Amino acid sequence: MHCGKVEIPRTFGSNGCAERTNEEINELTLRLESTLEKRRTNWVNNTVKKGSFSMLGQSFKFEPVFIQDLSELERDRLQEIAFFHLREKGFSNNLLISKDSPKRELNLRMRLDALYKEKKEKGYHPQVFGIPLSEVIAFDRIYKQKQDALKESRRNCLNLEASVMTFRTQKLNNFFSLSSSLNVSCYNSRGLSSLLENDVNDVKIQRRGGVSVDCLSELDDSHTRLLEALQLSHPFELESKKVTEKSKRLSLNPIFRQVPRVVDKCCRHIETCGLQTVGIFRLGSSKKRVRQLRDDFDQGKDVILDEEQSIHDVAALLKEFLRDMPDPLLPSELYSAFLSTSEIHKGEQISFLQLLIFLLPPCNCDTLYRILQFLNKVASHSEDICGPDNQEICGNKMTAANLATVFGPNLLQREKTTGKDLTPYVTEVEDSAKIILVVQILIENYDLLFTVSPELQQEVLESLIQTDPDVIQYLIRRKHKSHLLN
Repeated sequence: MHCGKVEIPRTFGSNGCAERTNEEINELTLRLESTLEKRRTNWVNNTVKKGSFSMLGQSFKFEPVFIQDLSELERDRLQEIAFFHLREKGFSNNLLISKDSPKRELNLRMRLDALYKEKKEKGYHPQVFGIPLSEVIAFDRIYKQKQDALKESRRNCLNLEASVMTFRTQKLNNFFSLSSSLNVSCYNSRGLSSLLENDVNDVKIQRRGGVSVDCLSELDDSHTRLLEALQLSHPFELESKKVTEKSKRLSLNPIFRQVPRVVDKCCRHIETCGLQTVGIFRLGSSKKRVRQLRDDFDQGKDVILDEEQSIHDVAALLKEFLRDMPDPLLPSELYSAFLSTSEIHKGEQISFLQLLIFLLPPCNCDTLYRILQFLNKVASHSEDICGPDNQEICGNKMTAANLATVFGPNLLQREKTTGKDLTPYVTEVEDSAKIILVVQILIENYDLLFTVSPELQQEVLESLIQTDPDVIQYLIRRKHKSHLLN
C-alpha cells in the first residue's frame, strides 16, 4: 500500500510567518497518526505472514516454544495479550484485580504479626516458609551467591597451591640443569638442603593465601592476577552490593528460572529415591524430623537430602511449603476463573487454562511448572509393572486424580476472610470437586500448558512493534539462532 505525502495546511500572518489554529493542529495530528499507522500496518503486512518473519532477505518461521525460553520483555507482553484474549472470550467477570481492601489489609497485618512473633521466638527471620514467594526467591539468590563465592574461594586456593608447586618444580629443574652444565660432580647434602631452604623461603605462603611480592614477578600474568586478587580480600568476606537503582527496561533475554530451592530439592529427592514409594503424600511422617528440615531451610543452611532421608518426611515438607504460603501459588484473584474452566468443553479447556497460566507472575509460573512436572512423573509410576526379570514392581498408587486431591486445596484457594462468616468455607467445600478436576487437568497436560504457540508469539512481536520497534530485530535473531542450535 502506497502512502502519499501529508499536506500541511498553512496560513500566514502579517509578519510572513506560518500560523495554525488549534483546529488545524488537531487535524494535522490526526492525519500524521493515521499516516504512521498505515505505514506500520504496511510494514507488518510485508514482514509478518502466516506465522513467519522476513528479515535481511531471509524468512523466519515461528515454532512452539517453552514459556521460559521467552525474554522477560516477551513474557510481560504475553500477559497483556492473554488477558485480552480471555476478556474477548467472556472471562472478564472472573478475572478479579487484586485490591487492598480493608479485609485484605487486615489479613496482611495478621500475617506480618505472626511472622514477627515467630522471628522473635526463633531469633531469626524465616527464609522459606510462611513468606511470599518472591522473598523466598530473593533469599535463594543470596544463598546461591554465597555458595558460588565459597566455591570460587576454594578453587582459587587450589589454583594457588598448584601455582606454587609448579614454581618450586621449575626452580629445582633450573638448579639441576645449571649444575649439570657446569659439570658439578656432586653437592654435599648440607649444601643442597640449604639451597632448597632458600627456595622455600622465596615462596612464603601467607595466612590469607598470598605469596611474597618477589615471587609475583616470577609467575606468568594469569597467576599474578590470581595471587593479587587473593591478597586483596577473601571473596566470602565481601558483602553483596546493594543495587540503588533498578533498570526500568525489561531484559531482552530469558530470565533465570525462579523455583525455590526447597521445592526443587524435594522434587529431585523424590524423583531419585521415592517414585515407587506406596502412598507417598498420604502416609504419615515424623513431625520432629520435618520440623528440623524446615528450620534448617529457614536458617539458610545447606540441606542435603540423601538416601537416608525418609521419603514421607520430604513429601510432608513440600506440602507444608505450599500450605504455608501467604498467597497460594495460583493467585486467589484467579480462583473463580480457574474453577470455571471445569465447566468448559474439553476441547477448549487447555487453551483457556493456558491463557490463565500466562497471566501468572514469572516466579509463580516457573514454580507451578516444576511442581506439575514432578507430579506428572509421580503419577506415571502409580501402577504396578513387570521388571526386567519378570518380577513385579509395585506402583505408588498415586494417580493424577489422587495427587490432585492432595495438592488441589493448597494450589487453588479462595481469598481468606476474617470473622465468623462460614459462607466462604462452605462454598470451598462445594467447589472441591471442581478444584480436583482442574488440578488433575493441569497435572496431565502440563507440557502443553506452558508452550507458547506460533500465533501468540507473532502477536507478541506485533504488539512490540507498536511500542518497542527497536528490539524486534534482536528478538528475531535470538529466536533464529536458538532454532538453528536445536
